[in-house]
Amino acid sequence: MSIASQSASSSAPSRPPLPFASRADSLVGSVIDSSVAMLAAYDHDIVKFGMGSPAPDMLPAADFARIANSVFTPESFTYGETQGEPVLIDALLNYLQETGQIPAEHFGNRDRIVITTGGMQGIDLGFKLFVSPGDLVLCEAPTYTNGSATALSYEAEIAEVPVDEEGMQVDALDEIVARAGRAPSVIYTVPTFQNPAGVTMSLARREKLLDFAHRHNSVILEDNPYGTLRFSGEDIPSLSQLSPNDPLIFGVRTFSKFVAPGLRIGWLDTDPELRGLIINAKQTMDSCTSLPTQHMVAKWLNDGNAETHVAHLRGSYGERKTTMTAGLERLFGEGIRSTDPDGGFFLWVTFNDETINTEDLLPVALEEGVAYIPGTAFSQTGDFTNALRLCFASAAPERIEEGLARLRRAVDKYTSTRSHARH
Repeated sequence: MSIASQSASSSAPSRPPLPFASRADSLVGSVIDSSVAMLAAYDHDIVKFGMGSPAPDMLPAADFARIANSVFTPESFTYGETQGEPVLIDALLNYLQETGQIPAEHFGNRDRIVITTGGMQGIDLGFKLFVSPGDLVLCEAPTYTNGSATALSYEAEIAEVPVDEEGMQVDALDEIVARAGRAPSVIYTVPTFQNPAGVTMSLARREKLLDFAHRHNSVILEDNPYGTLRFSGEDIPSLSQLSPNDPLIFGVRTFSKFVAPGLRIGWLDTDPELRGLIINAKQTMDSCTSLPTQHMVAKWLNDGNAETHVAHLRGSYGERKTTMTAGLERLFGEGIRSTDPDGGFFLWVTFNDETINTEDLLPVALEEGVAYIPGTAFSQTGDFTNALRLCFASAAPERIEEGLARLRRAVDKYTSTRSHARH
């Protein structure tokens, strides 16, 4: 039943149905984001492994409290340039250049950068520019479904590409495209410390993905929120680093994961020829990103805070990941399979007992005092019923230990209740 017909059936007879656009039926929302409101309904202590958010003790709040006093002026609270404040763009380019996050070909090219209101706005702008109704969009499975949901909001057709320990199975793309009967307009990928699996696309697969995109003239929407957060292993170049000045790579970045999500600041790194279109599209959304937060982040970067802070995050997140993987091994043993990422925020846990449904398990877990995101939230087709995502970045090691103990109790209670029900 469509949204319009639902509205009509639930309304008084005298009220005519609203004239919803066809895309309204494709607005599926986010289980991940909705979990914030869901947790507010519980008044007991909950260890929060659900949202992909840094723990409060990982946020440089004191830095920003100090900086605010020095940068806030009346001019900070007016409108700004849609593409972003020049002071932030320059500070960001300097930081990216100094830390080797962009190829030399991009150094100093201010026209590549557009400041966005969070990473999600960048994703939205990418799909807005490159997806028409009925277009094919390839997404990883599992994937960050806020991304695929955005593609659906522009009436795309989603085809899922399996993920393994080396990221997207790029060798499957030709068969998927042949089955669909057309090339994708966009390939959406989180290639580094993928959300939700935590895996990283290998260098060989990145090169194959670039070849595929060039053969089919498909845009790669490279969503890279976690790339700075490697705590072990060797760096792998981003797609834009592998193919500098490539017009088919639409890079989406954000300060949310390595600074603070409440800032709501991200950026795009794209072909300069797209800048005018991006500005036009952004002006239909918010005119400009918040000036006060842009000025604070610019000052924070210019003061040299970023490298020290990121180094601290890497050490802390590495310790937290190790705590979580060790705890899972101790408490669940052969009952699960878990990814073992070299960075980022997430572990992907799959129960070997395929009858365990993590959506059904969630209310039991919440009552026990632990939250996670069920695996079905990361697939448009409702797959991964026996899997879940855990965020190790959001809790200190001792809280991780407690949360895993609560999860173990919840699973025991869930399986015991099902066993009694069968008998």
